Amino acid sequence: MEKKKVIQNKDERIKDLKKLWSLFLKDPDAHDEELGSIFEYGLCFDYVPAGTFQDQRSGYFRYQLSWGGPSDEFRFYCDPDFIPYKITYVYLDWFDGMEIELKGKDFNLLKEIFENFFVESGTATQVLQESL
Repeated sequence: MEKKKVIQNKDERIKDLKKLWSLFLKDPDAHDEELGSIFEYGLCFDYVPAGTFQDQRSGYFRYQLSWGGPSDEFRFYCDPDFIPYKITYVYLDWFDGMEIELKGKDFNLLKEIFENFFVESGTATQVLQESL
């Protein structure tokens, strides 16, 4: 898989989320003409327990943005208090995939969205309980 393509796709997703998050903070009911609202962006938010996939040692919260071939998602690896210590972007395309760990501004943006959108709303707690 071409790393340049995956980075480009990640950067586009980050750009979308930055725009939607900014709109949401100004007005929770705001919509972008092309992207919709932050509530409409992505397909699902769930928890994937450790051991779900072969050689998967840690559980993570998954913010799935697309599905099929290709699919992409952000993964949030958290401590017991729902504080992310690692966030990755994952691009999967028919038996091939790449996972890139977020750093700096990208990490901070996704951490802010995770904590203030998914945790504060109780969604993270709910999907974790549903996975058990």
